[in-house]
Amino acid sequence: MAHTPQTADRATAPVALVTGAGRGLGVELARSLARDGARVLVNYRASRDGAEALAAELNAEHGAGTALALAADVTDRARVDAMLAAAQAHFGAPVTVLVNNALPEFSFNGDARATADAIDYAAFQQQLTGILGGALNTVQAALPGMRAAGGGSVINVGTNLFQHPVVPYHDYTAAKAALLSLTRTLAADLGPDGVRVNMVSGGLLRTTDASAATPAAVFDLIAAGTPLRRVTSPAEFADAAVFFASPASRAVTGQNLIVDGGLVMG
Repeated sequence: MAHTPQTADRATAPVALVTGAGRGLGVELARSLARDGARVLVNYRASRDGAEALAAELNAEHGAGTALALAADVTDRARVDAMLAAAQAHFGAPVTVLVNNALPEFSFNGDARATADAIDYAAFQQQLTGILGGALNTVQAALPGMRAAGGGSVINVGTNLFQHPVVPYHDYTAAKAALLSLTRTLAADLGPDGVRVNMVSGGLLRTTDASAATPAAVFDLIAAGTPLRRVTSPAEFADAAVFFASPASRAVTGQNLIVDGGLVMG
């Protein structure tokens, strides 16, 4: 990817797929990738209005042909395959940057979370199907195009709750931990194809749709615990994803970069 949008040729720029890009963090991920020179496939499941508005915004700001909004539930492999085929027909090139951001319905509200004595396995299944199963579907669908192009970059969205379970979201964290494992095994398996697989893990972000239910006191507590004394924004998180999408990270794979203002170190 280009490091400066002024030098980017949109007609030959890489095509980046951001799943769950119709709202929340996905919007900032798509904006940042477009700003860095990519053409962006804005995926959505239910947020059609948001996704189409974002695609229109990116096309107006960066030029016609920059973005395309397409619907697909990432847990449905046939729909994912159809989306990738439609995108390649539209852009004239395969997806070579994949950001797995889509998240099953989940509210980051510690007061309302399912506790250890009440949570059932169905909650884990829902998160595993959406997070792990969705990522597997998109990676497998994108692989033929990446191999034909000589390589690609997969960026999985993780969480710092692995290291710092300040709120024990059992189901969500377990699914993201499984995604971290998949990140590393895919990196080992796909490296010879020139496909890099990394993870960007944030903490609580100020503010996304998912964190809208979080009380202000929790944001203040998190900010006080970071060396930077503030909560990371979605745009700051997205900057790290751009790094993994760009040639600047061409020798980096299988890594988990924590972007949370230093709350978790190591």
